[in-house]
Amino acid sequence: MTLSDFIEANLDGLIDDWADYARAMSPENSRLSAEQLRNSARELLTGIAEDMRGAQNRTQQREKSHGDRPDPDSDFNAIGRRHADDRLGHGFQINALIAEFRALRASVLVKWQQVSRLDAAAFEEMIRFNEAIDQMLAESVRQFAKRTERVRDLFAGVLAHDMRSPVGAISHSAHVLLRDENLSSSSMRAGASIQRSAERVKVMIDDLFIFTRTRLGDTLPVEPTQQDFGRICLDAADEVCAASPDARIEVQLAGKLAGICDGARMNQLVVNLLTNAVQHGSGAIRVRGAAEGEQIILAVSSGGSPIPASALATLFDPLTRASPSPEHKRSSRGMGLGLYICRCIANAHNGTIAVESDESGTTFTVSIPRFLTPPP
Repeated sequence: MTLSDFIEANLDGLIDDWADYARAMSPENSRLSAEQLRNSARELLTGIAEDMRGAQNRTQQREKSHGDRPDPDSDFNAIGRRHADDRLGHGFQINALIAEFRALRASVLVKWQQVSRLDAAAFEEMIRFNEAIDQMLAESVRQFAKRTERVRDLFAGVLAHDMRSPVGAISHSAHVLLRDENLSSSSMRAGASIQRSAERVKVMIDDLFIFTRTRLGDTLPVEPTQQDFGRICLDAADEVCAASPDARIEVQLAGKLAGICDGARMNQLVVNLLTNAVQHGSGAIRVRGAAEGEQIILAVSSGGSPIPASALATLFDPLTRASPSPEHKRSSRGMGLGLYICRCIANAHNGTIAVESDESGTTFTVSIPRFLTPPP
């Protein structure tokens, strides 16, 4: 008897064993009924048995052993995804999900070895069974992680959206207070501090909102209009110098820098790069804006220790930072989203962003088309 035939012939007993274990692993507040547990086990086991009967050559087996994902849209993989969705909906943690598959594997193999002769054919059957279990487990874990990340991103997006109103109210109230000529000097300083802090929180909320939108699959919205890229660089430098009076920023412009882009987004990009240079670099910061054919090149350079080579590959990923340089050991005032948002803005303008870093300094270079086509 093959292992797949054994599974189907002993389905009820295997389901009983597994359902008892799964019930013990269920969270206390889970509403999984005995019938739901049995139906889940039946779908897993019959799907595995059917997969084991499918033809498979040596090349396909080797690909599976290397972790390749055969036919993501197959019914077999769909069973794994449905199981993950079901367990997540009933409050399972990922460790409990994995433990279920471990118990399922052990239950089948222990019972089968009691009635089978462990010859070469039996070992081949065990290999196919383990491949099927591993594939379904991998699909379930992948789906579980994907859904969990989406829930977290939705929570962050709702949080960022709902925080905009109270922070806006704080900022507006501070602005009104600062116009009161009867305030004492100490009250004026307190009001100014509240206003600055509210603006910083607003920037972080906006960054978080962009992060969650892009993580959830939305394209970063842009509103292309006629702009002067040189003026964008100058305004960004003034904005950063106002927030960091000790910063030394030099702006160099060359060529005709008129074009079409989202001015607010491009200003945000340059401000983020300059802020990053102020926080992690040293010495004078240079901003270069130049026209090269139909491309606009924006580059921000600063001195300081080079970014470690190991950090370059993930530098534009969200919530990551390179180690601070010896000159700037203070904490960043953001959430590690600045460079990620720069990449989102560059991508939304059909452009690119890159970084080069060595002992002579660090340079971020943005290249975007001079004319971004407005949306229809």
